[in-house]
Amino acid sequence: MQYSFRLAELLGHVPDPRRRPGTIKSIVEYTGLDRHQVAALLKNEVKYIPLKALSRLCDYLIEHGHATADQLPGALFAVEPENFWELLARRKRLEMCVGVRKDVSAESRPDVSFVVASDSVLLGEILNGVTTLGGTAKLRKPKGELNMLAADNLPHPEHLKQSLVWSPGQADDAEVARRARMVYSDFSESKGDKALIGIGSTKSNPVVEIVLARAFNCDPFESQDNVEDPSQRSIPFFMRYRDNDPHPSSCVAGLNLSKKETKLKDGLYYEDEKGTWVRCGADNKNEEVAFVFYVHRESQGRLEMVLGGFSGRATRLLARALATRAEDFWPPNYEMQGMQVGGFIVKFTLPASKKEEDILRTDLVATTDVTIIPQEAFQRRLERGRSGAS
Repeated sequence: MQYSFRLAELLGHVPDPRRRPGTIKSIVEYTGLDRHQVAALLKNEVKYIPLKALSRLCDYLIEHGHATADQLPGALFAVEPENFWELLARRKRLEMCVGVRKDVSAESRPDVSFVVASDSVLLGEILNGVTTLGGTAKLRKPKGELNMLAADNLPHPEHLKQSLVWSPGQADDAEVARRARMVYSDFSESKGDKALIGIGSTKSNPVVEIVLARAFNCDPFESQDNVEDPSQRSIPFFMRYRDNDPHPSSCVAGLNLSKKETKLKDGLYYEDEKGTWVRCGADNKNEEVAFVFYVHRESQGRLEMVLGGFSGRATRLLARALATRAEDFWPPNYEMQGMQVGGFIVKFTLPASKKEEDILRTDLVATTDVTIIPQEAFQRRLERGRSGAS
């Protein structure tokens, strides 16, 4: 069992220098600790902390109203997750966001709307995985009355929330973006340990667009199809829309990798360790692709995750993969300054069958291949302009 140091979470400290004026300076002046040591504590990058320093930090937190004496020093420490489902279950607040579409056949009833069935299946599997730890919770519960306290301490969210946003095309572009930004802002401003899960792709859920844009420090809802070279794309994976798909402007999706890379097949692409873009497409009716991406800032008690399929069937297949192969999405494959990143492309190959027979099935069986987006691809982007941050 490993512990993380949650000073940043208690202080509401975020990496953006514009939102944390004077935090490090204030702690240094009060505690007498070295500036670099305080910065490392905020990033959860120290291996040990002297008792004297811990005592001074506790005094600072009490003096400035960030915690009470009876909460410390315990509130400064948290158990780090050891698998994919525990990563979610250890969050105190878990918010799941899905895109909503209008029922065009019910124009006289503007309140009628719906969530795509495949997104609902994926949401249900996430809830099942979180509450049962992927089916392993029963194996961890000790037997006997004397051990009931230990059983009650199995990780689980204290608060579950669902949020709804308009899918692109279901309202005007400004309203779609406004609602998504409001949901993301409300999540960001909420206090305490938390997670936000965006279900679906940017074609169906604009919060997915915002999560990815914030992770890679670029602008959401702005196309990057016209960059000079694919290496200039902000995000190391890319969804090439189908020609008959809706084509909302996106930092992670579009029709071209760059000005020169325009003749692309639809599907998901990722950048490999050498900088070459590789396609994981759906080349025939028995192939599907999906993605899983998350950013975990343990010191801040903050997790953001997006996951979805290139099609509805791919999303249902991803739900089954999470139920049976969640270990394939753990551990995170890149770490930097207290931030852990996991990025995966999933390709499914189904046995030959009539597609119409599968539309209501949630137990589809397919050969599953998980590709880990290489850490070099994340490193080339996430370390741009951040070396001087503290």
